[in-house]
Amino acid sequence: MPKKFIKRFSPNPETLKAHPHLKHFGEALHNPNLWHLNRRSAAGAVAVGLFCAWMPIPFQMLLAAVIAMIFTVNLPLSVALVWISNPITMPPLFYGAYRFGAFILQEPVVEFNFELSFTWLGQILETIAPALLLGCFIIGITSSILGYALFRAFWRFTITKKWQRRNKK
Repeated sequence: MPKKFIKRFSPNPETLKAHPHLKHFGEALHNPNLWHLNRRSAAGAVAVGLFCAWMPIPFQMLLAAVIAMIFTVNLPLSVALVWISNPITMPPLFYGAYRFGAFILQEPVVEFNFELSFTWLGQILETIAPALLLGCFIIGITSSILGYALFRAFWRFTITKKWQRRNKK
């Protein structure tokens, strides 16, 4: 069940390998383990994608792709899961991570009014950056570990159910 569902939405590896912007990765994209879908590679991709989704940096998808190549987990799935933190969900996710980091550091939560300027951004990042980064890192690690374990359990559960149905016939 999970394998068929994931494969239905995965892009064609040959199309991605031929993409002009992805040629910078060279031969690393030709590793068949990056495109293989099994319980280990899919669960690892979930962990990579969830961890990178919590990183408050630009180009999260690029980071997820590089980490997926290092750990040889499913590349398309790890990059796709980064979109959990999209422009709509980013503000509440990162605000929650900031509040969590401030709680861990035992700092007061800084209330601020949003302004669209680089001066304001620089000033606010000086005050909230340590708490935000710590909160994002802790939540990222925790969600990746939980995502890995839950996805492996879910995959095993669906395979077990499939075997039980097959044995009943």
